[in-house]
Amino acid sequence: MKEAILYKKEDDNVLTCYLCPHHCRIADGQRGLCGVRENRGGTLYSLVYGKAIALNVDPIEKKPLFHFLPGSRALSIATAGCNMTCLHCQNADISQAPRSTGRIPGQEVSPEEVVSRALETGSRTIAYTYTEPTIFMEYALDIARPAKQEGIKNIFVTNGYMSPPARGKIGPLLDGANIDLKSFRDEFYRKICGARLQPVLDTIIGMKEMGIWVEVTTLVIPGYNDSDDELASIAGFLADLSEDIPWHVSAFYPTYRLTSAPPTPPAALQKARRIGCDAGLRHVYTGNIPGDDGENSFCHSCGKKIIGRTGFRVEALELIEGTCRYCGTPAGGVWE
Repeated sequence: MKEAILYKKEDDNVLTCYLCPHHCRIADGQRGLCGVRENRGGTLYSLVYGKAIALNVDPIEKKPLFHFLPGSRALSIATAGCNMTCLHCQNADISQAPRSTGRIPGQEVSPEEVVSRALETGSRTIAYTYTEPTIFMEYALDIARPAKQEGIKNIFVTNGYMSPPARGKIGPLLDGANIDLKSFRDEFYRKICGARLQPVLDTIIGMKEMGIWVEVTTLVIPGYNDSDDELASIAGFLADLSEDIPWHVSAFYPTYRLTSAPPTPPAALQKARRIGCDAGLRHVYTGNIPGDDGENSFCHSCGKKIIGRTGFRVEALELIEGTCRYCGTPAGGVWE
């Protein structure tokens, strides 16, 4: 255990946690909504510090980050727990375990061991992913600092549900982030995810303003968030921030507690991609349908293919120091 950051002591040993927008009030002996922060005698502790539930080497494209050191490796780490309760969670066995079972699964891995593993495996980045990294912020901070000193980049794969103070803590150590924008309706967030929309929008805006390379993913669920109006609203919001923000529209498959919705047809993702491009976004990608042309990157100036992909594999890279080799137009991203 490690004492948590970003909390305030109230009366009668009640604590208020300010790590995420839930602002949980936690009585002595109780845990916050995430299930991994516990009040013990008036002190808030992280129960997942140094307790990795997953530690794998992945292609950076799996995060997905398509404009961030393409073809490189990312050492990916997670602990149990999450601050959302998404009905369609793809990793519910680990994200919801502390809440559903009360247990904190994982094995002890120190921050130093994580950085050493990244160096040993030739990983150019450490990705805090699989579950929500905000809930293991103390652990992430203690990994990210020495990683940065070793020249390893840090990326968050996040639902974006973090408080401004939390963003201020981790932001200076982050080089990139993929942020889920699950819907553009607060009703969806409340009913499907147990959260709210605005803090997620604030995180996207805030990270962009901090100079972090941001990519955004929307899992397109038939009948839930796939209307033309909603997709156009998401695309317009992103395009207003920057035309260079890559938007990943990914296919949904029935899982966890949302099994009534059908899988996303490829045509629906291709339509979403067109909506994003029509809104002015330069790079819109289709996900979870390997072999689709929407996996590739094209120069927004001359239209030539500058990165060819199949699934998580980069098959062609036609960039010279971040510029199109055909016409010399710079492509937004982190290339070196």
